[in-house]
Parts: sequence; C-alpha cells; structure tokens
Amino acid sequence: MRVCVQGLWHLGSVTAACLASVGHEVVGLDSDQEVISFLNEGKAPLFEPNLNLLTAEGILSGRLRFMSDMASACKDAEILWVTFDTPVDDDDVADINFVLNQVKSAVMLLSDGALVLVSSQLPVGSITVLETFARQFAPNKHISFASSPENLRLGKALDVFLHPDRIIVGIRSAKDRIALEKLLLPITEKIEWMSVESAEMTKHAINAFLATSVTFTNEIAAICELVGADAQEVERGLKTETRIGPKAYLSPGGPFAGGTLARDIEFLGKISQDRQLVTPLLSSVRPSNDAHKKWVQRKLLERFPDLGGVRVAIWGLTYKAGTDTLRRSLSVELVDWLLEQSAQVQVYDPAVKELPINWANRVKKCVSALENLEEIEVLVVGTEWPEFKDEARRLPEFANSNLFIIDANRHLQKSLKETAIAYLSVGSRQSN
Repeated sequence: MRVCVQGLWHLGSVTAACLASVGHEVVGLDSDQEVISFLNEGKAPLFEPNLNLLTAEGILSGRLRFMSDMASACKDAEILWVTFDTPVDDDDVADINFVLNQVKSAVMLLSDGALVLVSSQLPVGSITVLETFARQFAPNKHISFASSPENLRLGKALDVFLHPDRIIVGIRSAKDRIALEKLLLPITEKIEWMSVESAEMTKHAINAFLATSVTFTNEIAAICELVGADAQEVERGLKTETRIGPKAYLSPGGPFAGGTLARDIEFLGKISQDRQLVTPLLSSVRPSNDAHKKWVQRKLLERFPDLGGVRVAIWGLTYKAGTDTLRRSLSVELVDWLLEQSAQVQVYDPAVKELPINWANRVKKCVSALENLEEIEVLVVGTEWPEFKDEARRLPEFANSNLFIIDANRHLQKSLKETAIAYLSVGSRQSN
C-alpha cells in the first residue's frame, strides 16, 4: 500500500522503517528539514537499536523516502498514518492542538477516499474532532478515520512493532477494516477490532493501569522498608496469586518517568473534571509517583545528612536503556539535586556523548563505568544498561571497601550477591 507517515520522531521513524520492511511504499513526512535530511541518509533522529540499519535498507530498496513537502507526500497516499510524538510540557500537559492542526492540514491534501490512521497519543474524542473538520472543510473527499494507539517501547521499538502481542484498531466501517487488514496483516494477524472511541480509551486505560500498578507497588515497598519485610518477596507472593499472575506490573523500584504514562493520567483527569466525575483512585496516582521520585534523595540523606563534598558516581543518565535521550530522565534530575547539595559528582553512560551545558566544570564525565571508583563513597544506578551487571562483578577490584550502592530496581542484585558491598534497593529489608 501507499502510506504517508506523518511525524518523524521516535514513533514515526520506527513506523516508516518497519512498514517499508514488510513491503509497503512509504513516504515519511515532517516539517523539520534537518530531520528529513538525516533520515534520507539513513540516520534516525534519536537512537533506537537497529533503526538506522532498517531505515537504510528501506531507502536502498526504493520503498522508503522522506520529504517535508506535505502536498507531494499526501498526494497519492492511500493511508495517512499519524505518528507525531505528542509534545508534552514539564507538567505532563500535552499540546494536542499541534497534532490536530498538522493532521487537518494534511487532510486538505489527501486524495478522495484516503484513510487517516491516528497513533499519536491524543485524548479520547480527538478522532471525532477530526471527522467533524473533514466533513466541514473537505466534504467531497470522503476521508475516513481510524485509531491504532501506539504501543512502542524505547530500546525495543522494532521488535514491538514487527512482533506485537496484538494491535488495537478502532474503525467506523467494514470498508475501513478491509483497508487496514491490507496494511497490518503483513505484520500480524492478531488484531483487536473495536470502535474508534474504545480504541482511544484503551490506550488511556492501559497506561493508567500501569501507572497505578507502579505507584501501588512502590507504596507497598515503602511500608516494607518500615516493618522489615522484603518487597521482592511480597512481589513473588502477589504474582503467584492466580487472580493477579506472573506478568503483573508489580516489581518494586523507581517511579515511572517520562511523559507517556503521566500524559494519559492527565487526559483522563481532564475528561473526568470537565464532566464533573470524581475519580479518587486515578487522581492519587501522580501525587504518589511524584513523592516516590525522591526515594534516592531520601536514602542519600539518611546515610549522609550533609552531602557537601560527598563523592557520588552515577551509572546511567538516559531516560531508559536502549536510547540516548535525556529528556525527563530521573538521573539528570538527581545530578542537578546533588549539585545543589554541593556533592562531588561523576557520571558514566554508554550512549551519552555530551553532558548538559549547566554541568560544565561541575560534573566529571567518565570514559568507563569503573573509572575513579576508588575515591567514590556512593554509587547510584540511574539507568539499567545490561553491561552494568558485568561491571558490577568487578567492583571489589576497583571500589573502596566503604562503597555504598543505591540501586532502586535491583538491577545489580545478582551480580553483587557474593560481595560484601553495602547495597540498598526499593523495598529491601536491609543492605548487605
């Protein structure tokens, strides 16, 4: 099929490359000419394992190209797949008008009978807004709309896109289903068909459930720390309960970060508030998560009431492993706080080439995880890069005997099992 993928940051660049890899003719559309230039050279706008290779293969095959000219990109498209990473501010409020206005502009340029498939994170009801616009301003084009909420994960996006558990698709008609089967069946036959509003709401519900699970688990873990229980053992008890199950999102650890989960909590909160619906459970999720963001700081202050001059190493700065983005990274927020406390900070991350400008001459950037550890008093695991597990096994060779490790998600737990290094994680009974 001829597909125009509109919006080329993480979601869009992955979608475009993957669609081309299964045989579709794909044009990637974005107004940022610099992004377009890089993509036409096979370089994605941010790091995602194997994405550059898949993009380059698509270009070489002739099935993938990128442009900023909206009219040319939309002209022959059978499907306009909307893949903007919806902008979100520091308060987790999404700029949905940016996405809606971009789609409205494209709708005016589509051919008669084209279908618009929206995967950008937008509040339920957004498709209805776009349908109303199309009926009013392009009544003769017979444009139809569908929803397929994005389901990617940074660092694993290609595998998730090409081998999904299932794809959620909301449609209005049998005709739209036929078109989308042609688009999606080369990827998977596991498609959950439903109404447009149900598909929009499903994304909110999934993220709200995951966010609630994270905050529930971390509140339980906080109580465990007070009463001498081990939250990891409690987790095992929960997951062996048949009404809960082994894949439940119940591992004690850090808070959820970034805008994805919080964005849907905000969407649901606003929808409920606008309709005078009280939602006590959902309304409590964000305050609980925000409080848990200070767990590392609390543990540091318990051990060092005055952090002035304390030497701290941070392993990992990125938002999560498998990406190079620092935006909304809790590790970055931690370093900023440590600098305010006058601590001496060194950092290492295998994917980060440049540190934030405001850290200049204040933070030491290491070339390896084990560099300079003989002088370090506290090691904090910020990002769960797999290589850190191997490096942790060598810590007794490089670190001083008084090293204290703070590892919220127990990433290094097995690697340090045979050592005497003091170690603390969320919900742990005691340090080793």
